[in-house]
Amino acid sequence: MNEIDRPSIDLRRFDLNLLVVFEVLMAECNVTRAAERLGRTQSAVSHSLARLRTELRDPLLIKGGARMQPTPFALELLEQARPILRGIQRALSPRQAFDPASSRRLFRFAAPDFARTLFTSLLARVRGAAPGASLEWTGARDPMLLEIAEGQLDVAIAPAGLRLPAGVTAEPIGALTWGCFARRGHPAFAKWGRKSWSRWPHVAVRVGDSLASPVNAAATAAGLDRTIAGWVPHFSGIAPVLAGSDLIATLPSVSMADTLHPYGLDWRPVPFPIDPLPHAMLWSAQRGRDPEIAWLRDQLRPVVRSKFASASSSRR
Repeated sequence: MNEIDRPSIDLRRFDLNLLVVFEVLMAECNVTRAAERLGRTQSAVSHSLARLRTELRDPLLIKGGARMQPTPFALELLEQARPILRGIQRALSPRQAFDPASSRRLFRFAAPDFARTLFTSLLARVRGAAPGASLEWTGARDPMLLEIAEGQLDVAIAPAGLRLPAGVTAEPIGALTWGCFARRGHPAFAKWGRKSWSRWPHVAVRVGDSLASPVNAAATAAGLDRTIAGWVPHFSGIAPVLAGSDLIATLPSVSMADTLHPYGLDWRPVPFPIDPLPHAMLWSAQRGRDPEIAWLRDQLRPVVRSKFASASSSRR
């Protein structure tokens, strides 16, 4: 049954305890083992599964040998329900002081893929103070702001101009500056200026509406145009392309900070005015006072200041 045919659920009448049973069933894919984990009888778990199937109008788990197989809807439901259940569990748990040294928490950090140096430094700080904790980096994607508001993401780095939904707190962290990059010895750098920037073909990252990028807007304001010969889906794909071609790229300087030497690249200042790109640190307003989230923000602030400052100083 598709989403159009699926009836809406009245949460006033829906037993949320069924989702607890559902999560364990999805983990075990076996009614008997799920019953053992839950401390219930097999018939009680089977009855809960039958109720879920009726309420949701989906078989959820289909018999297939020793382990049942989840339906596509069940997999989607699990992805959506699991962070909600963890959020309820956190809300109902007694508030305790956060001890990094003994923490086993998984922190979730979202940022564009140019932030790999940020992630590396943040991971080192987290592991140094909380050796039992772990840090997951997820890329910036469409549902990111909603995931932050709902507490599914702990902290994120994003452009400051985003329209934020209710429940998301933003803290300005500075702005990224820009640089032009190419292979070492590129003829464009021999006599660098606006003419060379416009003459040589470029490689660019396909991010959203690329035609409306700050680079294109600044170039147009300066009366310049560029030919983009290649597009890549991620910032990590830029360095290999530059190393093996005569293309150039205009990017936030921090995105190339760890690739210049390994790939034999060089850089020059952008030969026309281009505004720095302001960024912000985002987190859930509801969870803003959680000690572990406050601790993570404290770990991230010096990392961001350091990386953004190094990007800025590289232009001097």
